Amino acid sequence: MDPIARLDRLPLGRPHLRLLFLLGLGWALDAMDVGLIGFTLPALTREFGLSPVQAGLLGSVGLLGMLLGAALGGRLADRLGRKAVIGYSLFLAGLGSLLTALAPSLAWVFLFRFLTGLGLGAELPVAASLMAEWSPLRLRGRMVVLLEAFWAVGWLLAALLGYLLVPEYGWRLAFLAGALPALYAAYLRLSLPESPRWLMARGRVEEAEALVRAWEGAFAGPLPEPKAAEVPRPLPYGALFRPPYGRRTLFIALAWLTLNAGYYGAFIWLPSLLVAQGYTLVRSLEYVLLITLAQLPGYLLAAFLVERVGRRPVLVGFLGLSALFAYLLGQAGSPGEILLFGSLLSFFNLGAWGAIYAYTPELFPTALRGSGAGLAAALGRVGGILAPYLTGLLLSPLGPGGVLALHGGLLLLAGLFALLVGVETRGRALEGV
Repeated sequence: MDPIARLDRLPLGRPHLRLLFLLGLGWALDAMDVGLIGFTLPALTREFGLSPVQAGLLGSVGLLGMLLGAALGGRLADRLGRKAVIGYSLFLAGLGSLLTALAPSLAWVFLFRFLTGLGLGAELPVAASLMAEWSPLRLRGRMVVLLEAFWAVGWLLAALLGYLLVPEYGWRLAFLAGALPALYAAYLRLSLPESPRWLMARGRVEEAEALVRAWEGAFAGPLPEPKAAEVPRPLPYGALFRPPYGRRTLFIALAWLTLNAGYYGAFIWLPSLLVAQGYTLVRSLEYVLLITLAQLPGYLLAAFLVERVGRRPVLVGFLGLSALFAYLLGQAGSPGEILLFGSLLSFFNLGAWGAIYAYTPELFPTALRGSGAGLAAALGRVGGILAPYLTGLLLSPLGPGGVLALHGGLLLLAGLFALLVGVETRGRALEGV
């Protein structure tokens, strides 16, 4: 009996939750590492005497590594397998964070942030693909959004480390506190299963059969009857740019680009933007910590809605509301308004991230899933690279309110591109979308 059809009919069970935890643990630590650069940027600026442009470049260099990591990691995941890329990339990210904590000079900080980004960029789209490929058909989107919800946990940890450690002990201890758990999580990931769908696409049917049989054995009682499913087949890389995938590749990549630009430009700079508005470093970190708390319920609402109304409507709607509240945050004139509009921006923007991570792997067949998701994420990092640098460049002429309004416009553009993808994937088999 076809292993893919048997995999799709499995109910949610302990093996799925264990996979979610192992992938989510690394995902949270990735988020913590990305977030730490924002929460340590004021301290790094003070220690090294950085100009706004130099600070923006420091925020961008890790994203440059993520660009290359996403492009290479996605392609390697389609050639060598999901498991290898996910395991080694998290180890590389943890090592880069450890070396950042020990960096003897600013030049080494730049180099090690690039190395960290390389590992992070390779892991994220591939981990989402693996989660989608193992998840039950009727809960696939929800499981990927829940995986992305670990990002909120990691960003909250970064905010806590920034608030508790940076003012008193400096930025180095914060990076060290992020590195050691990441290296341990990389060790735990040695027990991850490979994707049966990838194995089938590579002609390794017996290995796929053994994996699915092992997961079936974890469920007591009779399982639902499997329905016929299309078997993954090999496809050339160039198929990403031809019908029916060419339009999807173009518009989902543009959505990633503008979403990254709006998100990283706003959130990496948010503590520094509040300092520029006259708040103390400690007070700014307090505000950002409270704003970060709104991320998790945003993910949870998105996880509920993607299986009720669909991936694309949730993504487009959440991006539109993110744009609105980014603009209103830029106009905020009191601490209460900063907390309200900042929290709503955090809520809807991170919900949109959950939706795009659920949506993107489903747009491509198994043979191209890593490559397609990796390419979209890589182009997204172009926006993430440019935005922190341009924010530093534009901060003086536009002011904090102006740059936040600009990032709101980018989020609105991301929603338009997501709308133009033109495909809904809710409830459809991965090979049949």
